[in-house]
Amino acid sequence: MDFLPVFLDIKQRTVLVVGGGEVAARKVGLLLRAQARVRVTAPELCQALMSLKDAGRIEHSAAVYQVPDLVGVMLVIAATNDEAVNRQVSLDARQRGMPVNVADAPELCTFILPSIIDRSPLMVAVSTGGASPTLGRLLRARLETLIPASYARLADLAGRFREPVKKRFKSMSQRRRFWEQVIQGPIAELVYANKDKQAEQALQTAIDHADSDQLAKGEVYLVGAGPGDPDLLTFRALRLMQQADVVLYDRLVAAEILDLVRREAKRIYVGKKRAYHAVRQEEINQMLIDLAKQGKRVLRLKGGDPFIFGRGGEEISGLAEQGIPFQVVPGITAAAGCASYAGIPLTHRDYAQSVIFVTGQLQDGTVELEWQTLVQPRQTVVVYMGLAGLEIICNKLIEHGMPATMPAALIQQGTTRAQQVISATVGHLPQVVAQREVHAPTLLIIGEVVRLHERLDWFTPQR
Repeated sequence: MDFLPVFLDIKQRTVLVVGGGEVAARKVGLLLRAQARVRVTAPELCQALMSLKDAGRIEHSAAVYQVPDLVGVMLVIAATNDEAVNRQVSLDARQRGMPVNVADAPELCTFILPSIIDRSPLMVAVSTGGASPTLGRLLRARLETLIPASYARLADLAGRFREPVKKRFKSMSQRRRFWEQVIQGPIAELVYANKDKQAEQALQTAIDHADSDQLAKGEVYLVGAGPGDPDLLTFRALRLMQQADVVLYDRLVAAEILDLVRREAKRIYVGKKRAYHAVRQEEINQMLIDLAKQGKRVLRLKGGDPFIFGRGGEEISGLAEQGIPFQVVPGITAAAGCASYAGIPLTHRDYAQSVIFVTGQLQDGTVELEWQTLVQPRQTVVVYMGLAGLEIICNKLIEHGMPATMPAALIQQGTTRAQQVISATVGHLPQVVAQREVHAPTLLIIGEVVRLHERLDWFTPQR
């Protein structure tokens, strides 16, 4: 992050605005909405600022900016059309450790003013760190349509009942779960329907009759994170990622996806890679049980889909035996995601009427698969984790009757900016890959459908 997002309480605090034009007027209007005392230094004022001065809403010093103007102010905003003055204001403020904003000059700012969606007491701020104010305004406009005005009344209702809820539930996690039920349930719907009195009564009833034991129960969310692109997450996955108290994640979960997990959630890395397990599978299974029994909502975040070579079935078996509630959220498996981003249809009526998924992990230096099943005509073969055993896999397929000229493609880190597609024939792919620097995770696709890659390839990652 270039800037730390914060909300400042400037009620009845003095703020200096240097400049008397339209830009300064917009800044002053925002400060007044935040109930600041505004002092403006400028030789002349635009009509908007003159009106505020005549109404007694701002103080005005009809002079050129001088260092003494900074005395007694909490923060300062420079909004003149003189770059030298703006730069001097920034320098003087920085030397005094005073927050300063310079309009349209992020390099001179120690804080920036974001685009705001105001549903007071609910506030949403959008910023691009000064990189593109236009993009920030466009995003704000989109969010304005998604956040109903009634959210302001819902936030006000929650604020008025915050203390009663605090007294009713001693645990922070119980309070959070209670409020999630309120904000996502019938009480919120009453507010949206302008039935505020009924909503207030329903909330009081919910507080009086809430089941503390139920709110203290743990649960496990087994969630597929997809092949890498955060845009491929499901809505349900995102919702549960924001509810979790603790997350267990593996190395196939992209950092951009992990960033979407609730920030307060504890993160535990349980990743695996070839020939090395940070945490053994049995330990992971037990950890899920133990954390849920402690009342935690546990997010088990797995790359791809948890039920396709993800050992998800093993992980929830223990939960089922212990009577621990769990949910399973499917993810886009690597085969579907990587093939789509590489422009390789897994089935196509002219090339393949079936597709088969296998894992190519080495065991004792070899790969054991049903080779005869894999060499059937008009079939696509998808091999997960096949990089280390690529040469063995290709040789075995040829040995069992697959033509050495069969098209094949190895996809590196599919759906991400690091995606790379290496295509050749089964006979030559191992040699081609050996000449390249390839990083896991990879996916191997073998079949006539690979011929479509060059024609249908649409995703060009920007590295």
